[in-house]
Amino acid sequence: MFYTFRIGIVSLIVLISALVFPPTIKAKEPSLSREQIYTLFRQGENFFRQADTLAAGNPREAKTLYLQAILRFKKIVNAGGIRNGRLFYDIGNAYFRRGELGKAILYYKRAEKLIPTDSHLRQNLEYARSLRRDKIKEKTGSRFLGTLFFRHYGLNLKTKFILFVIFFDTLWILALMTLLIKKNLPLKIGIYGTGILAASLLFSLSLGSFLQSKDKEGVIISAQVLARKGDGESYRPSFREPLHQGTEFILLEKRVGWWHIQLPDGREGWIPGRDAESV
Repeated sequence: MFYTFRIGIVSLIVLISALVFPPTIKAKEPSLSREQIYTLFRQGENFFRQADTLAAGNPREAKTLYLQAILRFKKIVNAGGIRNGRLFYDIGNAYFRRGELGKAILYYKRAEKLIPTDSHLRQNLEYARSLRRDKIKEKTGSRFLGTLFFRHYGLNLKTKFILFVIFFDTLWILALMTLLIKKNLPLKIGIYGTGILAASLLFSLSLGSFLQSKDKEGVIISAQVLARKGDGESYRPSFREPLHQGTEFILLEKRVGWWHIQLPDGREGWIPGRDAESV
């Protein structure tokens, strides 16, 4: 029975790992060498620093330099095949300094998926959100779940999977030690503690994998867009006011040229796909 249970749990770990780290099918080979990536990154950093220096006295030139930094950072992502939280964070900062709030929030959210515990990223994201024109209140249920499962939202899936494996293995090591050391209270406390932590991480992994496959987040990047009741210009507007850059949503459906979205307060509408990007 012990062996069968162990095999079942190991199979579960393998299943979760497949969900957390899905295999890449026909992945495109990076077209940049490591030296080219380093060169582009140094150039991007230099443009960013120069722009910061000019921002107060010559904002127009600073915006041009920020754009040059963005182009180099994005080339690392697209041509170099690099997905790095700090790089997305830098792109978000450059867009923010250019005044492109929607794209700044978009890249902050992309960074958040990779470095969710970074305090500077969280501060910048929250500050950018505070500047949005659309003040849409999140549904009470969503806020409650965010508070209840703050650890779930504070770590990415990869980190949680590693922690789960560590606690799970520790649990079985302690369980085996009880066969040699009888009636040891600290050992039993350790078993209960690691068991609870492993179970909570397992639940969080399962929930995270489900939400990742179910919900596709997006951000409006155009200055403003009119949401409609259907996938065409002939449909009536969904809301009295247009939506503005930086507004976040859940993507429900895609049709040719149009996205069906749901706002944080539960309202739904259709917007042209060109006016938004998915996280």
